[in-house]
Amino acid sequence: MPLIHVNAGPSGPVLHDGAGDPAEGLPDLMRGAGPVILMVHGYKYAPHHATECPHDHIFSLTPQRSCFKVRSWPAGLGFGAGATDEGLGIGFGWPARGNIWRAYAAAAEAGAQLAQLVMMIRAVRPDRPIHAVAHSLGARVVLSALAHLPEGALQRMILLAGAEFGQRAAEALETPAGRGAEIINVTSRENDFYDFLLECLIPAPRRGDRSLGLTLTTGPNILTLQMDHPGTLAALNRAGFAIAPPAARVCHWSPYTRPGVFSLYNRLLRAGPDLPLAALRAALPCVTEPRWSRLLSLPEVRLPLPMGRKPSF
Repeated sequence: MPLIHVNAGPSGPVLHDGAGDPAEGLPDLMRGAGPVILMVHGYKYAPHHATECPHDHIFSLTPQRSCFKVRSWPAGLGFGAGATDEGLGIGFGWPARGNIWRAYAAAAEAGAQLAQLVMMIRAVRPDRPIHAVAHSLGARVVLSALAHLPEGALQRMILLAGAEFGQRAAEALETPAGRGAEIINVTSRENDFYDFLLECLIPAPRRGDRSLGLTLTTGPNILTLQMDHPGTLAALNRAGFAIAPPAARVCHWSPYTRPGVFSLYNRLLRAGPDLPLAALRAALPCVTEPRWSRLLSLPEVRLPLPMGRKPSF
């Protein structure tokens, strides 16, 4: 099975089932072809939790809980189909429960252990590309790992509604590993309320700093996708990615629950050289919509046609 479950442990990464050191099984797991894709969850999940264990939910090929925010990330990213080039999927769990301040601090600590896991993989197969997909505070985990990694350790990182400040992200991306990685920053005006809460509750690294939903340093290796922007959806549709329009004004989980999004993420991670960020950037709108624009927008009203009139197309 090209899918394993690893957790941040007391002194380093540990297998979720407790069956030894993750490094011991990597040589056998990595004999095939394909990328290594790290999956990192966000707030409120924790390994071995009775109801919120990520390995039973979003990191499972067959999630054990029926809920609108539970989708199988491994299945969406192409694992479990039996293809010889699936690569290796790794669900990385960390203690993201408790209050937001505790979870925010734990995310940085988990980042150091995620970096240890990346170095274990590189020690076995330095030629294999390693990518990451992370939601919410999981984005802080992945960004925090960059300070502990050498250049080229991670190839592409997809950050979904990342719960981190722009300044801290910019500092992470100025490290050798950050400069050598490509970042797809998936945002949505559906997440404005959660971005605002982060800015209200967590002290910003500098006055006026905002979350990744509004600010991220620009560069040739960085692409921001506002996934509820009509122009973005139209451009992606023309490129062959049919992604459903937003169904809510406020939603923290839409970057991975929206129908069609995983086909895009799967292609971005598995066909990187054939889908360069520059080509996507050129096809996308140049601006994003301002904060609260979705929450404050007027509902669409369809007036009935006058009696006897036929629609014209």
